[in-house]
Amino acid sequence: MTRPSTERFTDRVADYVRYRPDYPPELLAFLHGPGGLAPSAPVADVGAGTGISTRMFLEAGHPVVAVEPNAAMRAAADAWLGGFPGYRSVAGSAEATGLADASVALVTAAQAFHWFDPERTRREFARVLVPGGRVALFWNSRQLDSTPFLRGYEALLRQYCPDYASVAERYPSDEQVATWFGAGLRHQVVFPHAQRLDFEALRGRHLSSSFVPKEGQPGYAPTMEALRELFEREQRDGHVLFTYDTRLHVGEVS
Repeated sequence: MTRPSTERFTDRVADYVRYRPDYPPELLAFLHGPGGLAPSAPVADVGAGTGISTRMFLEAGHPVVAVEPNAAMRAAADAWLGGFPGYRSVAGSAEATGLADASVALVTAAQAFHWFDPERTRREFARVLVPGGRVALFWNSRQLDSTPFLRGYEALLRQYCPDYASVAERYPSDEQVATWFGAGLRHQVVFPHAQRLDFEALRGRHLSSSFVPKEGQPGYAPTMEALRELFEREQRDGHVLFTYDTRLHVGEVS
């Protein structure tokens, strides 16, 4: 039986916290500039997961409510971010956040929008935003073929991870996101980003993905062996480089 999207990462929390990438500082700078986000404006981070994107806004001085339906991921965010005075979390979803009407200036979805119901999400985001408030959707999109390592990694996923193709197909194109915003779209920009990983970090980054077999599951041993072989072949000074295109889309919804 296929697990619902809200539970896909329950058994990945530790690896997600330690090994998933953050976001480049240029993204926040853009939101504070052309994106129109005022300093200390309230933010709702929807599908917040373990709080990677939430922390970025907290550290910049914004009060943030992390909206996350997965209890294990929300608990990890609470443990990590509970010391920030502007932080709170709610057990809501993109379609039913539980937030008050007109209560935030920015709604964000980092690495999560492709799991949402588009029409119900638009209505909910429009409800919780103040007049003139905006939505920012962003992803770290792994480059697939810019280096021999990344080409090898993409081939590994397609060979050893049966669920990979179906999950990868969920990621919307820039054109699809623009269609979702419609006339409200204001900006689409891309920033470079990267992680330099030793094998332990590569292993953790790999296992943080919901489509990768975990220890004890069929396919785990072959994919780990293939990952080790790929790392040994492509590493330089004990590291490989995961490079991303960080895609940011900003607009208004109604």
